[in-house]
Amino acid sequence: MNKRNVLSKYSHPLGLALATSLVLTGTFTMAGCGDSNGDEIPFTIEATGNYKAGDNGEVYVYNWGEYIDERVIDVFEKDTGIKVYYNCFEENEDMYPIVATGAAKYDVVCPSDYMIQKMIVEDMLLPLNYDNIPNIANIDAEYLKSAENFDPGNLYSVPYCWGTVGILYNKTMVEEPIDSWGVLFDEKYSQEILMINSVRDAFMITLSYLGYSQNTTNEAELDEALALLQKQYPLVQGYFVDQVRDKMIGGEAAIGVIYSGEAIYTQRENEDLVYVVPKEGSNVWIDGWVIPKTAQNKENAEAWINFCCRADVALANFNYITYSTPNKAARELITDDDIRNSEIAFPDSGILERCETFLYLGEEVEAMYLNKWNQRGNQ
Repeated sequence: MNKRNVLSKYSHPLGLALATSLVLTGTFTMAGCGDSNGDEIPFTIEATGNYKAGDNGEVYVYNWGEYIDERVIDVFEKDTGIKVYYNCFEENEDMYPIVATGAAKYDVVCPSDYMIQKMIVEDMLLPLNYDNIPNIANIDAEYLKSAENFDPGNLYSVPYCWGTVGILYNKTMVEEPIDSWGVLFDEKYSQEILMINSVRDAFMITLSYLGYSQNTTNEAELDEALALLQKQYPLVQGYFVDQVRDKMIGGEAAIGVIYSGEAIYTQRENEDLVYVVPKEGSNVWIDGWVIPKTAQNKENAEAWINFCCRADVALANFNYITYSTPNKAARELITDDDIRNSEIAFPDSGILERCETFLYLGEEVEAMYLNKWNQRGNQ
């Protein structure tokens, strides 16, 4: 289950290009946007309402692929009478132009922290009416406080999922326990390293290893970080996001950079895999629900957000996607002690204190990051 995998049993066989075309022309599909194994995951939520979808209008939702248990959509429709039109994106940067241009008027969207900040700066979002979102009380104050780093006062967003970026390694294929990003630059693991194919995440690794902020705007620091990426380039088996999980499960590499939710899944499939947040620090990310200014069904969007904040709904989504929930009431409902106390899903304060949240750095700095990323293969 990968929130960055957009295709699903509901997606058109021509894939993302056509899906984007459908969005641009205003045609939507209701979907979970991922290869669903939902029937294998226990689901105990029952609708309490008898509405027909559409009795009380509609809501257009734009979310990551594989980032919801699609069965909760049916419950929402029966409980509220609101018809859901659901589409998915693969990256924040795919979502942004769709919403920014108004090519499709989504009512509720789930971007990541730095993208939420960018959308706030560019005046793209509507403030939330928390009178319509009483279930915000279920969100742990710790995560609301963290979200204020990119959304001061929590005016525009409600945390949905969160996690860390770390190293996943096969303990039978390395010579020692790993606790540092430095292993990613070790020649003895040449062609056994799966590097993350993400500009900000890759620079986060090298900047953290060098002792710099992952939100630096200092070009000299970025040049040092680039030099490390260039040193690493010939050692890397490949740059991936979606494929790290399956390659590590299959023993195709010794070390990979991965998101924490994916790590939980891999350990269920291969007991030799270990996940660690390196001692130099890492990224802790938060994805949250926001309402674009182009939304035409704001109250229905707030009803959707409120529904997602329900403890049982948040638990169902956590069980399905395995990314950590900020919903304290949902966490109390977890019956599996290993998961409830998992340091991967719910790292302790000592781990989080050495992590940073990505911030929006402005167009000029983002272009500088991208330009340097494109030079990583230059020796």
